[in-house]
Amino acid sequence: MPVFKKTILASSIFTLAFGAAAMAQMDYSAQIAARQGQMDIMALNVGILGNMARGNTGYDADLAQAAADNIFAAASVGHQIAWPAGSDNFDLGDATAALPAVWDDPDGFDQAWGDLRTAAAGMAEVAGTGLDAVQGAIRPLGGACGGCHRNFRQSDD
Repeated sequence: MPVFKKTILASSIFTLAFGAAAMAQMDYSAQIAARQGQMDIMALNVGILGNMARGNTGYDADLAQAAADNIFAAASVGHQIAWPAGSDNFDLGDATAALPAVWDDPDGFDQAWGDLRTAAAGMAEVAGTGLDAVQGAIRPLGGACGGCHRNFRQSDD
């Protein structure tokens, strides 16, 4: 084999070997920060609606609608980009509370995300129409959040 071909072959093998190693060492901090931000947005807005539903704060139709729209928008962001394989438990320490089930059971995670989006859409449809509507829609929304957390997020305990 000519030297040129050997050099190309050696270079290709080197690139493949170190490229794969580099991918295995990928920095997922942006994806983790994005999904944590997404969850923070949802938690803030669910808290607003939950406090209204429980009577801890007065009902405000404009605020309720804005909170519901924010939840729906956050739940509508495609989760595949923020949850890539490998971002579960690669030298992340406490960076993520996601359980391996997110990646081990992608169909279940997709279903849970879809349930959240459906419940968020239900809340967004009614949030501005009255306190009774918020109180009726908060249970399905909380149930969708809780269902995902039970199966796909580490407990805070």
